[in-house]
Parts: sequence; structure tokens; C-alpha cells
Amino acid sequence: MKDGKFFLDTNILLYTFDKTAPAKQSVAIHLVEEALLGKGCISFQVMQEFLNTALRKFEPPMTAEQAQHYQQTTLNWLCDYYPGEDFYRRGLGIKERWRFSWYDSLIITAALECGCHTLYSEDLQHQQKIETLTIINPFS
Repeated sequence: MKDGKFFLDTNILLYTFDKTAPAKQSVAIHLVEEALLGKGCISFQVMQEFLNTALRKFEPPMTAEQAQHYQQTTLNWLCDYYPGEDFYRRGLGIKERWRFSWYDSLIITAALECGCHTLYSEDLQHQQKIETLTIINPFS
């Protein structure tokens, strides 16, 4: 793990619950633990995406009570960014320049706005640099 603050994409949080992929689960749990020590963060978008997936696609789905508990004990502590008007303007610029999907552009923008140097994600190009941010696939 590099020095400096890092940002966690939704897939990292999801893997903390995935018992079918123990190696990825172990890495994801470690990253979330480090983030909870103040080394990493997420955005409101990541919180929404995680809860949506946990409530609908987990097997079995998370109950509302379980989701609320995880939100209070983990997600709220990690959530370091709530977007404003300039956020969307910057996100549009990143989408246009780098040709990411809209939602990936918002994840990247949030990581940059939080001052992160690393974005941990399985879904984006490993070691790609965007401005001051490097995308790292922690499972590769």
C-alpha cells in the first residue's frame, strides 16, 4: 500500500462479504480496516452503490437492519465526500477527457476531490494515472 490517502471503489467493499473469493475477501477486509484507521475513504455514491447491491444481490440479501448497522459502523466513518455543483462539472471534464463511463468518472472525481493518490478498484485499468491519482487493482 502506497503512502497517502486512498479511495475505495464499491467493489472493494462488496468483496469484504464475498466468502466465495477468500483471497479477494482477505485483501478487501485489510483495505477497509486500513481505511477505518483514517488512511482511506469513500464517497456518498459508493455508499449508495454498496447498499443497493447488499440489499438486492447478496445471497442472502442483507436485511435493512444489517444494512443500517453496517452503514453506521463502517460506511458513515469512511464517507468523506458529499458532492456539490463543482463536483459534477469536474466529473464531466474527466468523462470527456478520459472517456470513462459517467459513474466511473464520478468515482474518480470523488477520489481526486478527497485528495487521494490511490484509487483501489477492480473495474478500472490497473496503474492508469489520472491527474494526481493512480488506479490500482489490489487483486492483481
